[in-house]
Amino acid sequence: MNNQANWRCKVLMRFGLAIVIVLALSEAHATSQESWIDEIAPLWKWMPLLLKGFLVDVGISIAAMLIGTAFGAIIGVGQTLFKGIIRIFCLGLTQFFRNAPWLVLLFFCILLIPHQITVFDWVIPFPPWMKGIIGLALPVMGNVSEVVRGGLISIPSAQWEAADALALNKWQTLRIVILPQALKRMLPPWMNVYAVLIMATPLVSIVGVEDSVTVARSVLSAEGNTALLMPVYGLLLILFYAYCAPIARLARFLEVRYAVK
Repeated sequence: MNNQANWRCKVLMRFGLAIVIVLALSEAHATSQESWIDEIAPLWKWMPLLLKGFLVDVGISIAAMLIGTAFGAIIGVGQTLFKGIIRIFCLGLTQFFRNAPWLVLLFFCILLIPHQITVFDWVIPFPPWMKGIIGLALPVMGNVSEVVRGGLISIPSAQWEAADALALNKWQTLRIVILPQALKRMLPPWMNVYAVLIMATPLVSIVGVEDSVTVARSVLSAEGNTALLMPVYGLLLILFYAYCAPIARLARFLEVRYAVK
């Protein structure tokens, strides 16, 4: 039954994507007296630049995911293994950054982080792309923290008790016993967080990063042809779909494989 539902979902997604592409091309054709080939011909000229902008989005998403995962894992462990003020502090960070709008966090980073910081004789620059990475890493940190917390508490308490019986301390138990089991359960939701992140990455265009959306606007401005509007953004849609769909599919596969029986 689940396989049939998944098959129907895939068919609907592909059918919807096909409709979007057809409508985009139809709109481009309807807004110009030129032939369809003549309308999209300039798109091929700008293809390398658009792909370069898309790779900027991918690079920013990977960097933000790595930073967010590192700090999120620490905060997630802090929620689970500690008590008192440390646990409350980690819980507060998690809930705040999980529920804060991503766009607002980006604005705060662009406004609060200076263009450069001078430490003694060293000048550390903060270009827009770095601010964008930090702005996206903050909500990722909150979501990954909750993923880590959920993965750790999903391990039966008997595992902790058995490790205690073997005279393992808290950190040895976490490293040797709990984490190897919890990582399998954390992987699918962690991949889902990344899929959401890559779809939100074009938001960095508002802080001056030359990503795919910024490049698309520059292409449309340079061509001055409104007929290219839908084909250009349709191409970006296809690129993001082609990148995100395999990740989402792999996450669903791992979720089924590592599901708690």
